[in-house]
Amino acid sequence: MTTGDQIQIPCVMMRGGTSRGPFFLASDLPANPIQRDAVLLSVMGAGHDLEIDGIGGGNPLTSKVAIVGPSTVPGADVDYLFAQVKVTERTVDTSPNCGNMLAAVAPFAIEAGLVKAQDGITSVRIHNVNTRKLIEARVLTPDGRVTYEGDAAIDGVPGTASPIQLAFLNAAGSKTGRLLPTGQATDWIDGVEVSCIDAATPVMLVRAADLGKSGFEAANTYCTDRTFMTRLESLRIEAGRRMGFPNAADLVIPKPVLIAPAVNGGTLSARYFMPHDCHRALAVTGAVAVATACVTPGTIAAAMTGPIALPADITIEHPSGRIAVRLEPDKDQAAPVASIQRTARKLFEGAVFARHSHMPCEIAPVRRTMGLESAFLQPAPQPFAAGPRP
Repeated sequence: MTTGDQIQIPCVMMRGGTSRGPFFLASDLPANPIQRDAVLLSVMGAGHDLEIDGIGGGNPLTSKVAIVGPSTVPGADVDYLFAQVKVTERTVDTSPNCGNMLAAVAPFAIEAGLVKAQDGITSVRIHNVNTRKLIEARVLTPDGRVTYEGDAAIDGVPGTASPIQLAFLNAAGSKTGRLLPTGQATDWIDGVEVSCIDAATPVMLVRAADLGKSGFEAANTYCTDRTFMTRLESLRIEAGRRMGFPNAADLVIPKPVLIAPAVNGGTLSARYFMPHDCHRALAVTGAVAVATACVTPGTIAAAMTGPIALPADITIEHPSGRIAVRLEPDKDQAAPVASIQRTARKLFEGAVFARHSHMPCEIAPVRRTMGLESAFLQPAPQPFAAGPRP
């Protein structure tokens, strides 16, 4: 609905794992990607380091969007498109998946009426549109209702909540089609040995010590070392080229990950970059990739941990604590099934407003979704480019 010079769009703000962002029904946003991204840029306030004119939090972990709708593929209940809205740039990247936001997809889908809740536990099969992969989420639904309260704790989030189990059913080759996109377990780039892995998300693993780091530094210390960050980005771009991303400099994938021996009883330690900021915890998809690398012969992760037989529990230490990944063999897939426990919480439900002056579209008659009026956006005759904010 257009209210004066603003556009009202139904929205649910949710925390998923260690991330947070707005959730939209796909039917409430433009189908055209250029128009959709224009809405997201306005809603989030992209282009300012605090995202002060939107609901983004001025951090990559809170500048995320989930778009959910009925499944378009067999064997899935819903489609989930993830969008990473860059904070200081007016850019939207839909190349990766986000496993933390994924944790809130099933509760959102159930409460939006896309999936019927069962009494006890509801299983939701999610088709991630970004990677065309399936993830099964299991949500506690006593009396057929989503419950957010519970005793499950995850590092990086205060308190406890109801557990949500995520199983990545066919994680290998999420964007490249292969577990080892370069065709080998290790590569040498500019004198540094790396492993390029694509399981849930494409990553480049590098030993922290090889770049002059311990791998145990606080997350916010890396970005202040400009020499280190420049070197890491150079390695990432070349790894991306070898993995099949010639434009890696313009993408958030592959993600670089520093690994080091564990110091607190885990399997190994990791520092995950997004890609230009160090994650304060660890992305779920990144955890799947690192854990899978630990059981993939020949990778630098496998060399660091030693042989690990499946099934296995891999514990990865990160800046906020640790994350556990359960790996079980799957004879039909190149990578094992990876399961992770997360939590989620609904923070508010209502409407968010986009600035009409930022829209490359006309507003047509409204329709009702989730109890709120929603503008149905139609293409404007002129093309749109996300430039500087007026």
